[in-house]
Amino acid sequence: MTTNSTLLTALLVASSTSFFSSMMIVGTERWHGSHSLDHDMSAAQKFHTRPVPRVGGISFFIGMLAASAYFFLSEETDTTLVHVKLLFAALPAFLVGFVEDLTKKVSVTTRLLATFASPLIASWLLGAILPRMDVWVIDVLLKVTPIALVVTAFAGAGIANSINIIDGFNGLAALTAIMILGCMGVLAWQANDVFILQLAMTGAGVALGFLVFNFPTGRIFMGDSGAYFLGFWIAEVAVLLVVRHPSLTAWQLLAICAYPVIEVIYSIYRKKFIRKMSPGLPDRLHFHMLVYRRLVSRIIPSSEMRPWLRNAMTTATLMTINAPFAFLAAYYGDTKRAAIACIVAQVFLYMAIYARLVRGHWCLNPIVGLGLLPEHKTKSI
Repeated sequence: MTTNSTLLTALLVASSTSFFSSMMIVGTERWHGSHSLDHDMSAAQKFHTRPVPRVGGISFFIGMLAASAYFFLSEETDTTLVHVKLLFAALPAFLVGFVEDLTKKVSVTTRLLATFASPLIASWLLGAILPRMDVWVIDVLLKVTPIALVVTAFAGAGIANSINIIDGFNGLAALTAIMILGCMGVLAWQANDVFILQLAMTGAGVALGFLVFNFPTGRIFMGDSGAYFLGFWIAEVAVLLVVRHPSLTAWQLLAICAYPVIEVIYSIYRKKFIRKMSPGLPDRLHFHMLVYRRLVSRIIPSSEMRPWLRNAMTTATLMTINAPFAFLAAYYGDTKRAAIACIVAQVFLYMAIYARLVRGHWCLNPIVGLGLLPEHKTKSI
């Protein structure tokens, strides 16, 4: 079997298995709904109108297991072994997320520790340890293995939690993951790295199969288990790309992942330093929530026939803003300068739109956006 046909078949196996798994979860919700349905629709970060199963992460895991089985039957020994090791490494984050999906009682600290544990296990099993970040001082420190392990764990946990933070509207987290993994697949293809391309495409495949039931109507949610699993997979593909390709700048990968990373960093900063609250507490001031409340809800009237329309249009709006930057980073961010420029542009656009949605008028002063000066001391535009 040719490489192209193997890759396409693996993508089909991952997506179709995820699709049928999601269909089974949706079709049998009356049997498991007392545990799996998200009944709390009044919480700060909830924007759905009816209880929905939030255990879509199961379909991701099953879809990846099916892809691993396919690689095994195709005698792709190396890929099979890496798939199995990555699935094993993903277990702490996935299982803790799954328990949270069912009980809604797992502490923030426990979930955070689980997302740290998974990349550490991957470092042990696969040698997936960040060798550099293309920042001189940090690169010197990364030569010390314990420091490199800590930085790798922080990076992996950060990506996992960033996907979880943006998982608020139908299709947003899944489409973002597909976008990121697709762009990383482009980098692997440009580097003739079929191995990483297979990992990226199977990751995108399980998200794609799930997406049929998640967007636009939101009949199933990925939950913490799914968000942590996809975030972990993205992080490991990124780390392995840096490990295997010394000429690839880490800044390009950061530019591709910029949207969820910017969201999680600014959310922590906003809660800790502007609102003086714990970063682990939920609120209704995430970027995607403001787009829904301050933009989409004012343009699109509510509809009893299509109660999911505003929700889905929020995702469409955000993807329209973010996808061009990810694609630009994949195709033109192959130098450190270009990648950093792409990141800076995304940060500026994020802050400008965020300030506009909060204040009701444009304010392009980043010092005001960071809460370091009151607005009356600057000139708003």
